[in-house]
Amino acid sequence: MNIIMKWLIATLAILISSYLVPGVLVSGIWTALWVALFLGLFNVSLKPVLVILTLPINILTFRLFIFVINTLLILLISTIIKGFEVNNFLSALTFSIFLSLISYLLNYLIKTNKS
Repeated sequence: MNIIMKWLIATLAILISSYLVPGVLVSGIWTALWVALFLGLFNVSLKPVLVILTLPINILTFRLFIFVINTLLILLISTIIKGFEVNNFLSALTFSIFLSLISYLLNYLIKTNKS
């Protein structure tokens, strides 16, 4: 049940972020569900490898390069999933930042309401 809740929170965060960021289009709820699924799978499988490969630059940038890795993953997902369109790198970077912030806030609100 916890995984489904996290998936739905990520989907909601994707929908809100795509609404707020110009240059990012999510065609509907099903597309957002697929984007959340792929983003979760890529964050589990590809992101740790990319973080290790880019460790020196991550150290130099105080881990801010993680946003660039997230941006590249979002651009990759936009080429895979139909109905999820990202215009350019800057839109994907902005989307990545908004997605991180909104996901954090939604997770915080959900955990606050449970306790």
